[in-house]
Amino acid sequence: MAQTALTQLQQQIEAVRREAFAAGYAAAMQAIREFTSKPAAGAETPSAPAQRRGRARRAATAAAQPSTQRQTRPARTARRGGQRGGRSSGRRPQRGTNARLVEEVLQSMAPRAVRPAEIRAALQRDKGVAMAFTSIRHALGQLEARQTAEQVGNSKTWRHRGGGVAAAASN
Repeated sequence: MAQTALTQLQQQIEAVRREAFAAGYAAAMQAIREFTSKPAAGAETPSAPAQRRGRARRAATAAAQPSTQRQTRPARTARRGGQRGGRSSGRRPQRGTNARLVEEVLQSMAPRAVRPAEIRAALQRDKGVAMAFTSIRHALGQLEARQTAEQVGNSKTWRHRGGGVAAAASN
């Protein structure tokens, strides 16, 4: 009997604790909402660098409007070509571009065998393309499967195969 009374007391204490936490959390969130809806004292226009970014500007303008006048945002349209921040062009490179670029570098350096670091340097210097070593290695594997490039012996150097042009054109 004493054990059940103790468990009931513990359950009641836990329920009171949860209710107090929920009430405190709700009050804190309300205070934050009120604080963010008020303009800063003495500040006429936001001049912080974070305010220049799109999301921060939209959030600031949405917070400045009273909650009754807020409008719903239109649905976002799908980005064409998977454009991401930091890219200069609006389009994603076509499938197989890395292999084609690596093949062009191998052709220009033929018949000499070259290492992936030399391929990367030539891509940056001649084409203005920065390519990761893993992407170069993957492209070399694709070219090897097409019999357009071959690894020289057991070394880490690669060279262009002269007879692989017809095989690449058939794919």
